[in-house]
Amino acid sequence: MANHKSALKRIRSNGVKQLRNKYQHKTTRNAVRDLRATTDKTAAEVLLPQVAAMLDKLAKNNIIHKNKAGNLKSKLTKHVAAL
Repeated sequence: MANHKSALKRIRSNGVKQLRNKYQHKTTRNAVRDLRATTDKTAAEVLLPQVAAMLDKLAKNNIIHKNKAGNLKSKLTKHVAAL
């Protein structure tokens, strides 16, 4: 158990951050899944910048690695171009 006020606050704030990171990560994974499942090129071209922005935001906040974000964006761009 924590012995200091600051440690108790850190536990609380870490819990809040963990929930927010989990929500953002899951939301982005669902967006990537939806983009991969899309067969309509125009809809995919609209979704791609939104998903790329989500991935960049996750990488910026160290929720995912920057190279993973780049690899996902590259694969999704190839998918949209092939439609």
